[in-house]
Amino acid sequence: MSAVVVGSTVVVGAGPGGLAAAAALARRGVDVTVLERADAVAASWRGHYDRLHLHTTRRWSSLPGMPFPRSYGRWVARDDVVAYLERYARDLDVRTGVTVRSIEPDGAGWVLRTDADDVTARHVVVATGYNHTPVPPAWPGVETFTGELVHASRYRNARPFVGRDVLVVGVGNTGAELAVDLVEGGASRVRLAVRTPPHIVRRSNFGWPAQGTGIAVRHLPVPVVDRIARVVARVEVPDLASYGLPRPTVGLYSRVLEGSVPVQDVGLIAAVQAGTVEPVAAVVGIEGADVLLAGDTRIQPDAVIAATGYRRGLEPLVGHLGVLDARGLPVAHGPRPARPGLYFTGYTNPISGMFRELRIDAEKIARAIA
Repeated sequence: MSAVVVGSTVVVGAGPGGLAAAAALARRGVDVTVLERADAVAASWRGHYDRLHLHTTRRWSSLPGMPFPRSYGRWVARDDVVAYLERYARDLDVRTGVTVRSIEPDGAGWVLRTDADDVTARHVVVATGYNHTPVPPAWPGVETFTGELVHASRYRNARPFVGRDVLVVGVGNTGAELAVDLVEGGASRVRLAVRTPPHIVRRSNFGWPAQGTGIAVRHLPVPVVDRIARVVARVEVPDLASYGLPRPTVGLYSRVLEGSVPVQDVGLIAAVQAGTVEPVAAVVGIEGADVLLAGDTRIQPDAVIAATGYRRGLEPLVGHLGVLDARGLPVAHGPRPARPGLYFTGYTNPISGMFRELRIDAEKIARAIA
């Protein structure tokens, strides 16, 4: 297969991280091409559930060189994010429908094996996304379930679940928001299976966004942030232990470093207090119509929505290069290359906001390459 030279730098992925890096590079005069496996930019955002909004403010979520329009409001909706990214990509060399299978070293540069021609470049920025590959539930007996089982990545809205008894499994931001969406959308009963109690924060308090606090404290020592968060939580968030949702025992920032960001409250607290979302114990198995919960409890929901998370899915692409850690995350991130000429962006989940950090990383990567 012949090798095609498309530019000095190739970015893999046309989501917000890849587009931000490409724009920052282009503004510094770097010849850059973006390769995207989907047929359009912002593919992941197009597939998110209907009610999704950024949990970070419009002001602190813009990518390099282009602010979000004020008309989008403070919390930007999914469709507006997609429209923004479409406009953002207009002046970039984005080639859609190109799947990069693997990245190989080639002398002073890299060869990207695609489903068409090989592509060569001196520098490569990998930005395929933090939530790349859905993790299916692996409960014992899951294949025997006689109800409907849906991974959260396939959930769009509550219409298919009107009048039905639904169990949402997983109390991260997605699971919490889907539970509220189901209640508001007409499900007859909504339960939320909780393995590890989450940290819950108000999206904003007296006009001050939680993101602002995250920006302010992110460089403080972990124990200090944990103590601050504990005090703030006792002021802002009611004790929901009597409803089956106790306060977590591990500190907020300690959990973030383990890969678990706090849940931003967009209605969960009120729904739990009202009894419309019922926290239950973790799922430990399935037997036909029965979902088995920790503590020897059985329930029979009509449908289960598994908010069981995602993998980065980087192993086929770069797993052979020795640049991933045991969790499948890049060993180097942002402007520090994992290997000479090989950069990664978008593989952290910071409390200061993903879009904000993508913008910062993009500028730093562009400086390093240019």
